[in-house]
Amino acid sequence: MKIGIVGGTGDIGEGMAMRLSPIFDVIVGSRESEKAEQTCRMGLELQKKRGIDCSLTGVTNQIAIDDADVIILAIPFKHLSGTLGTLHGFEGKTVISPVNPMEKRDFFTCVPPEEGSAALMIQRILPPSARICTAFNMIAANKWKALEEELAYSVPVCGDDDAAKREVMAIVNKVSKLQSFDAGPLAASCLVESLTPLLLNIARYNKMRDVGIQFH
Repeated sequence: MKIGIVGGTGDIGEGMAMRLSPIFDVIVGSRESEKAEQTCRMGLELQKKRGIDCSLTGVTNQIAIDDADVIILAIPFKHLSGTLGTLHGFEGKTVISPVNPMEKRDFFTCVPPEEGSAALMIQRILPPSARICTAFNMIAANKWKALEEELAYSVPVCGDDDAAKREVMAIVNKVSKLQSFDAGPLAASCLVESLTPLLLNIARYNKMRDVGIQFH
C-alpha cells in the first residue's frame, strides 16, 4: 500500500512518515520537492542506523496525492483550506484527517469551523467521492518522532464509508501498539477533535507530558 502524506515535512507529518515507512510505501509530500527529498534522505539514514528497512520517497504534495492509495492530511488547521484549494486528484481515495481545529488562549480550546469539525470542512472542500476518515488526532508530534518508544494509545476512527473506515483502522493497528476503535460517522469527528485540546490542558495543568488515551 502507498500512503501519501500531504505536509509530510512538518513535525507531525515527518514523525508519521518515520513510523509508517517500515510497514508501507510512504510518499512524503511538501510544497517544495527538495524539502521532501531532504526529509526522506535523513529519514532513510536514521532508519538504516537503526537497522530498519523502510520505503520513503520525497515529492510535491500534488504528486503524493497522485501516486498514493491512501492520503494523510498532516496540515495545521489554519493552513488547511488554503492548501487543499491548490490540490486535486482526491477522487475515490481514502483521506485521513488528523487535523484539530484549536487555539491556545488562556487555555487550549477547540475552535471548529462553520461545518462543525475539520473533517466535515474537508468533506465540503474535496470531491464527493473522496472517502474521508478522522484518525491519529491525539498523538503528539514528538511521540511520533520518538522511534525507540512504543505508541500505546487508542485511536478513534470516524467515517461514513465502512470500507474506508476498515482500511484506516487496519493501518492504525499495524503501527507500534496503537489500537483503533470505531468512533462512528464523520459527523462525530467533532468529539474526537475536541479531545486534543483537553489532553493538552490536562498535561499543562498537571505538569504532565504527552498525555494520551486508552480505552479498556
